[in-house]
Amino acid sequence: MSDTESLFDGGLFEEPEEFQRKEIPSHFAKYERKYQTPEFHHSIDEIQLRLVGKSPLWGHLLWNAGTYTANYIEKHPKEVRGKKVVEFGAASALPSLLCALNGAERVICTDYPDPDLLSNIKYNVEHLEYSSAQEIIDVEGFIWGNPVEDISRKLGGNGKADFLIMSDLVFNHSEHHKLLKSCKELIQPLEEGKPRSGGRCLVVWSPHRPVPKMVENDFKFFSDAEELFNFDVEHVEMVHWDHPMFPDDPKETEEIRKRVYCYILHPTW
Repeated sequence: MSDTESLFDGGLFEEPEEFQRKEIPSHFAKYERKYQTPEFHHSIDEIQLRLVGKSPLWGHLLWNAGTYTANYIEKHPKEVRGKKVVEFGAASALPSLLCALNGAERVICTDYPDPDLLSNIKYNVEHLEYSSAQEIIDVEGFIWGNPVEDISRKLGGNGKADFLIMSDLVFNHSEHHKLLKSCKELIQPLEEGKPRSGGRCLVVWSPHRPVPKMVENDFKFFSDAEELFNFDVEHVEMVHWDHPMFPDDPKETEEIRKRVYCYILHPTW
């Protein structure tokens, strides 16, 4: 998350009025593991996630894209097994937790350096019923576009990530270039120039503001990734979730708001 944005222009992403009127306690959401392999089950059928009660950065929700990302990791454990992983904008840290369960060597779980957000992430790491999680996962405050040396140092080795996760961050249009800059600085480069042999940046997102200009700006993230930052952009799929994030929003936009897109950015350097 950036420290320079004015979050969003009206509507959905304004801070709800009730946040300003009263303190909202933390609450819990459950993730049911449906796709794990026996090797990485660890006798864990579900994960209880604590979410902050109040967050103008929207870390108090378990987003559809976050659940999709968790499912993706469970379905493709080879993406993270023995690998070094970085997550941006982690919120509840569900993808990071699943990376640890699925054999990641090291996970740097980052979000905006807000004490409530970071302490909540640490709570979820500490309460995962997998004793190795606290050794594997390191929680770090990070502002997109800032120097990445602290993250690189914690990754060890050459300071690069094999797998980088961005779940439901694309809606933040003003921060696209900062996100892509940080991705480029952290991702593992190609092996001897072989295409798609380097690290992988998993980008999962939904259109939360389904008007043409906003959706166009969502997709601009990927054209900029290719044209300005030299990523090889792979479209994996688009699925329709069984419910939109905000069911009280207008019904006529529900179909597009149910969409969850998955892309992978590959370095070309």
